[in-house]
Parts: sequence; structure tokens; C-alpha cells
Amino acid sequence: MTALLSACASTPDPVLGVASATPRADLGQEGFTFRAKQTYELRPSDEISVNVFREPDFSLKEVQVGVDGFISMPMLGAVQVGGMSTRQVEAMLTQKLDTLGLKNPRVAVNISEYASHLVTVEGAVETPGVYRFQPGARLSSAVALARGPRREAKSDQLAVFRVQPDGIYVAKFDYGAIKQGTMLDPVLEPNDRVVMGTNGLSLFYQDFVRALPAFGVFSNAAIRATE
Repeated sequence: MTALLSACASTPDPVLGVASATPRADLGQEGFTFRAKQTYELRPSDEISVNVFREPDFSLKEVQVGVDGFISMPMLGAVQVGGMSTRQVEAMLTQKLDTLGLKNPRVAVNISEYASHLVTVEGAVETPGVYRFQPGARLSSAVALARGPRREAKSDQLAVFRVQPDGIYVAKFDYGAIKQGTMLDPVLEPNDRVVMGTNGLSLFYQDFVRALPAFGVFSNAAIRATE
């Protein structure tokens, strides 16, 4: 019994050196990357603060980016900030306030909360749920947020469902290989759906594909990657 418990608790040793950063096309991993974006672009639901130096009437302690990418600014009305960096928003607001007649406006924009960054983690994990994450977090972080795989998890069938412009795609990963460093540990995207597999997961994938035709087109390669 002791030997059995030890075997269950053991994890493979990591491979020393540079971890794999190459997506595997045969597992549907095209488009996934290890490289986090250097510049963050504001998204709907993100919360920001806008401080106009010595002008409290023009400042906002907290404002949420709307689903249309706009915020409402005093004296300026609706201003589009979605898809822009905070530095770009600062420059844009500075120009607008200058045009409005404010003398030498100095604007600082900061992100209060990355509220757009949600990941759903389900399947054979200890605590399934919807979690917020920081930009640049990886697939292994999503599993950690859910307190890791359950004992019965089939960790070589870890799937990520991701919305693309032409539909929902699924990629397959091996959690053990990620921990070893022999498989890409990809950067998460907002609204990713992570499913830790069990023995019946391949059938689940195929049923899911058939049940949601309205949500987008799954490529044949993506479906084969789950089998």
C-alpha cells in the first residue's frame, strides 16, 4: 500500500534547460504561444482610473470599459478606449482636454482590475469554477487556480477551448509534459475554457462539437486532436 501511494504521489522530474515553446499542430495547438504580449490593450469589463493632475472634476477614480469599448468622461462624454494601451489613452485624453481649453493637462491612466480576464476550469480538477487571472498567466496557472487535478484525472487529455473569429477551436495538451517542460505551456486568453480529462473525455469532446454548431466551426484537425 505504501509503495502504491508513493507511486501516485510521485511526479516526473523536470527536464533541465529551456522548456519547449513549440506548439504541436497535430494536437491543434496552432495559435497558442509561450510569449506574453508586451503591451496590454484594454478590453471590455476592465476597470481603469483616470487622473487629471490638479483637476479633480475631470478625473475618475474608477470606471469600467463598456462592452462597446467606451468609457464616459466628464465634459468629454463617451470616449473609446477599447483596444488601446494606457499610454495611448493618456495621449488621446491629453489632446482632447487641450482642445477643450484646459491649460497644460497632465493625464495618468492606470488599470485597477483586469476584469476581462476570466478562465473557466472544469473536468477532473479539485475546484472547478470561473477564475480571474493576470495577463501573461499560463495554462498551468489555470489548473493551479482550480487546486490541481483530481486523483482520477487523465492529465494527458487537458483541453483548451478558445474562441477565434471563425469559431471555437479545441487544442489538446499533456499536463504532465507541461510540468516536465517538454510541452508548450501556453499563455491564456480571456474566456478560455480549460477541461481536465477523464477516461471518457474524448467522447465528451465529440458530443460537445455536435451539440454546439451555432457557436462556430471546429476544424477536423481540432476534432482529431481530441481522440
